[in-house]
Amino acid sequence: MEPADFITSHLQLKPVPGLPGISLYTAHAGSRLSRLFSEDGDDPPAPYWAYPWAGGLALAHHFAAHPELVAGKRVLDLGAGSGLVGIAAAQAGALVQAAEIDANGRAAIGLNAAANGVAIPLREIDLDGPAPKAIDLIAAGDVFYNAEVAALMLPFLRRCQANGITVLIGDPDRRDLPRDALTEVARYTVSDVGDARDTANRMGVVYRLR
Repeated sequence: MEPADFITSHLQLKPVPGLPGISLYTAHAGSRLSRLFSEDGDDPPAPYWAYPWAGGLALAHHFAAHPELVAGKRVLDLGAGSGLVGIAAAQAGALVQAAEIDANGRAAIGLNAAANGVAIPLREIDLDGPAPKAIDLIAAGDVFYNAEVAALMLPFLRRCQANGITVLIGDPDRRDLPRDALTEVARYTVSDVGDARDTANRMGVVYRLR
């Protein structure tokens, strides 16, 4: 089954709590996401494209509360997952592109963007490569989820900052978050259903790379 067909058949288009005007295709108990994973993994992680996660929720809340941060700017939703952050930025008046390597996530971004009346084209990004051109701000939600990815992500984001790009990061204080490189901007209480799906409330933090 094609990714878009799986998403529309097995996920439900649901409003995002606390963010009026944004709905996402979201997994539920009957979504059978296990069909997408190999049988080798005993407990595969919840996919980023199937749920709103704390870091992305924090960035989305931040853009909704402060649309002047992104209005009229060229924004890259990096590691976009469901596209939630990009949708919030687009609704605030940004020109948004999204970078996501997972095929299901890429399909989810297109479906979710269309469902919310915005356009979010996909863009290829190489974390080992140079900073992207024609971008004013990078919004990176939940991208420091393990040490291996963090080791690539921080140098890439530093190259982007050195090229004049503002970098905002959303994260619920995960272990591999490079706190010494960040300045806290805002905190939001969010209902995280990603890697803490049994937690009704979690603190999502917005940071600026310094």
